[in-house]
Amino acid sequence: MGDVHGCARELERLLDRVAFVAGDRLVFVGDLVARGPDSRGVLDIARRTGAIIVRGNHEDRLLSWRRAREAWMHGYAPEKVPIGRMHKAIALGLRPVDWTLLETAPLHVEMPEHALAVVHAGIVPGVPLAEQRPSTLMRIRTVRVSAGGAHHDVLWGVAYGGPLHIVFGHNAQPGLQLHPFATGLDTACVYGGALTAMVLAEGQKIPRSRAARRRLLVAEPAERIHYDFTRKVA
Repeated sequence: MGDVHGCARELERLLDRVAFVAGDRLVFVGDLVARGPDSRGVLDIARRTGAIIVRGNHEDRLLSWRRAREAWMHGYAPEKVPIGRMHKAIALGLRPVDWTLLETAPLHVEMPEHALAVVHAGIVPGVPLAEQRPSTLMRIRTVRVSAGGAHHDVLWGVAYGGPLHIVFGHNAQPGLQLHPFATGLDTACVYGGALTAMVLAEGQKIPRSRAARRRLLVAEPAERIHYDFTRKVA
């Protein structure tokens, strides 16, 4: 499942569309929270479905603030760590069970039966998954490549040659990304796009063909633009 960003209603409808039932496995690419209208509602759905959550940069931002705040409250840090209004409002509204869900979210999930791994943002091509930096897994968008003596930035999936297929989110600007060995599912639901899921049968591998892969995708249009980048939110 691509980046939900608090869009609980779209998530519920998408789960209905894919006919999600007990016994199915749901994996989120991260960024369940922030920017959308109902972060707690999304976390409730994640718990109810027994979903696996990969940690995104927005979850990490909340967790980092909480650790720093606790250190400050116990006298281990000289001052509070600043946090934007939006994330602070979410943090103050989270329940202990929500924090536990976020704290236990791994940085990546490997699914050998599907020959894939799920991360939030991506990887540096050529570096084993276990050796990737946390900041890379949660925030990378592009890598620098050299061609004809010149250097330029490309989407990391363009430069990645497998063999493990990587499913990720984080980067809504390019829309759906269908690289030979990587699939980006952030289709900008919170910005008025759609929420997208990839549905795999038991043991099914992800095809390299873009046309065949598109047939595995199910998208639910956003109800509206929940977050507008043209307005400033601290």
